[in-house]
Amino acid sequence: MTKFQALAQKYGTPLYVYDFDTIDTKFSALKEVFKARKSLICFAVKSNSNLSVLKHMAHLGAGCDCVSIGEVKRALVAGIPKYKIIFSGVGKRDEEIEEALQNDILMINLESEEEMNRVEMIASKLGVIARISIRVNPNIDAQTHPYISTGLHENKFGVDLDSAKRMYIHAKNSASLDPVGIHFHIGSQITEVEPFREAALVLANLLRNLKALKIEIKFFDVGGGIGIQYKDETTVDLYAYAQSIFAALTGLDVTLVCEPGRYLVGDCGFFLTRVLYEKNNGFKRFVIVDGAMNDLIRPSLYQAYHAIDVEGKEDHATSVCDVVGPICESGDFFAKNIALPALEHDDLLIVKSAGAYGFTMSSNYNTRTRVAEVALEKGEDRLIRQRESFEDVIALERAYL
Repeated sequence: MTKFQALAQKYGTPLYVYDFDTIDTKFSALKEVFKARKSLICFAVKSNSNLSVLKHMAHLGAGCDCVSIGEVKRALVAGIPKYKIIFSGVGKRDEEIEEALQNDILMINLESEEEMNRVEMIASKLGVIARISIRVNPNIDAQTHPYISTGLHENKFGVDLDSAKRMYIHAKNSASLDPVGIHFHIGSQITEVEPFREAALVLANLLRNLKALKIEIKFFDVGGGIGIQYKDETTVDLYAYAQSIFAALTGLDVTLVCEPGRYLVGDCGFFLTRVLYEKNNGFKRFVIVDGAMNDLIRPSLYQAYHAIDVEGKEDHATSVCDVVGPICESGDFFAKNIALPALEHDDLLIVKSAGAYGFTMSSNYNTRTRVAEVALEKGEDRLIRQRESFEDVIALERAYL
């Protein structure tokens, strides 16, 4: 029995499995290329928000990049120090801003002048000074999927250079704002260094202009976006990536902040799903499995590719099929036109590179219970989220006549 077969038998399927040793390796590699400068690696909680994952990040010395007050709370509960937590996101409610200020986190990342005005008003009401960063949109094409591109003017994120400069001047003169950071994030799953280099140069030039205005920025946040290999992508060389940012920052004394999510956890994750049966309608072969788009939506949402292995049948002859789930949507699939061997009931499929944007994007669509999550570390496995029950799914609902 293979490792994955044993885990599937022990915990059931569908199932997420995360290899924490892989996280350690990825984190160490990133920390190593940044060692020439003061740096802070803030894990992007949206990619995988399991409390055990966050606690492991805290153990490694990471901070957290959060995009909701719920994620801020998760980070704090998991033991991330408040001075290593950044609160980002386009739409923050007043109560979220207030709670973030009361928790005294490192900084709130602003996405618009309107948001700055809300933060200033709330900070004034609370009698505190809000440490802020501004997300600048450098209008750089990250050459990634349009749904995860965030650095162009057509995207909803950040402000242009002129607006940013105006906001920094306002913040400097405000009794309730302290501009401590500058930030860009141009997209996700980026596989080339050049977009990062271009964006870093644009923001470093702005930083020099701010310095001339006596606005002393302490944190230079390059966001996340480092891609991983799902299929045949050539991934970013980490050393070249770091050096391109260092070159842009020549002569500037700032702490470099990086916000990786997918890079740290994508490769660590596996989604295990069992075959229910095969179906052939005379035109198409379908492999129907117990997992579905509510468990892992990336293929349906982004047409994303995930490699799929079959445990125990790796050397068998293959034919083309679609791997689909039980949900009543034609978009419920994990792969289309993929070559797999003939499969039988209970055969185990391993969907690879599923550690990022897998469970965090899952839902209860079709009243399906969300799956369990398991951690692997140093050869040992442990349950880090139990499988939901039907009672869990309906617990907050009330049936009134």
